[in-house]
Amino acid sequence: MIQTGQSIPEVVVQQITPKGIEKTDTVSLFGTGKTVLFAVPGAFTPTCSEQHLPGFVQHFDEFRRQGYDVACMAVNDPFVMQAWMKSAGVPDGMRMVADGNAELARALGLELDASAYGMGIRSKRFAMLIQDGAVKQLFVEAPGEFRVSTAEHMLEAIAG
Repeated sequence: MIQTGQSIPEVVVQQITPKGIEKTDTVSLFGTGKTVLFAVPGAFTPTCSEQHLPGFVQHFDEFRRQGYDVACMAVNDPFVMQAWMKSAGVPDGMRMVADGNAELARALGLELDASAYGMGIRSKRFAMLIQDGAVKQLFVEAPGEFRVSTAEHMLEAIAG
């Protein structure tokens, strides 16, 4: 699993933008500046859709005031991410990242085998603060929990 101080691995992902779906890489997304990256096991799943993403949508302007970009990642195809973004009212500027083949989740060492639930390989639920391509803080949820990767917890982590 990636550790604090390590660089985000270079992986090609797909980002949903106002122009549509664009291939990009993690260096372009996270190589400069400050970003809060949070990951969910799956778009449209209960906790992800009812709590996790909505918390970041609600607090998006506060993250921006603190100088942070916000990115949401899920192991879903970009079309699902695009539909989820629209249905959740994601604000302009929040990055929605489709890790369709779990390549980023695996490269981070944060993949989750959800095959027992018919979901295949997914990402663990986590959030991290990234600055200039390196992990500054990492919060990985225990199975079935939703505490340390919330928007509110990440705002507390930024405040220090």
